[in-house]
Amino acid sequence: MMTEGRLLCGLVALLCLSCASGPRQYAQTTDSATSGCLRNPACYTQPGDEAFLPWVDKAARAAASAGATMKLLEAADVARIEHLLVECAKEANHLVNEREYGEGKSPDDAECMRVVGYDKNGDPIRRQAELGTMKHDVAFACVRREILRLFPNNVSIEPSYVIRTGKAGNQDILKPDIVLHASGRPDQAQCIYDFKFPCLKARKSNPRSVPETQAQMTRYANLDGQCNPAIITPQFGIIRD
Repeated sequence: MMTEGRLLCGLVALLCLSCASGPRQYAQTTDSATSGCLRNPACYTQPGDEAFLPWVDKAARAAASAGATMKLLEAADVARIEHLLVECAKEANHLVNEREYGEGKSPDDAECMRVVGYDKNGDPIRRQAELGTMKHDVAFACVRREILRLFPNNVSIEPSYVIRTGKAGNQDILKPDIVLHASGRPDQAQCIYDFKFPCLKARKSNPRSVPETQAQMTRYANLDGQCNPAIITPQFGIIRD
């Protein structure tokens, strides 16, 4: 029977293979991969990388956790990070609007819906999506500057997770904007957040009304975080069910 120690090493090796062999090659485990990642845990905690954190069932995670020290953030630290996340969202919204439209100005609904290009399928790309990308970039820079320097081992930007969704082996790839997690263990999610920068007037007043956002939060719940998944908007700050 596999011991808890060997199971834990196997799980760590799954995480490490994305560093050693490319983002999608995580099926194989080796002792060298395990020891390599244990010596350099930064290989799977760097923010914004494309490492995939493979799905493991709850029983396996529970067994692994029993033999490991999982240092989660204290409630006061989570509150501090959430405050800074809201400030980053406000800063990104203000700076991009001011740069694109002038001091004190923001786009109206017609400007939000203006077509600025087309994707590879020929579908229109609207100004609201373009602005959202710009604001995410500024917000992520703020998170690196204000949050990662304080909590480098407990915060990841855009980590990718693979979740098994059914008996047929279907998989769902999740990429939240911000994940708080156990120290050095992005696979042990604590809280999950997505920045949202509503452009249309109706969405600014009710950002959770967008069906895609509701579906996204439901999918993020599969990561088993201790907090309900939340969105962050410049207008309302942290919003969670």
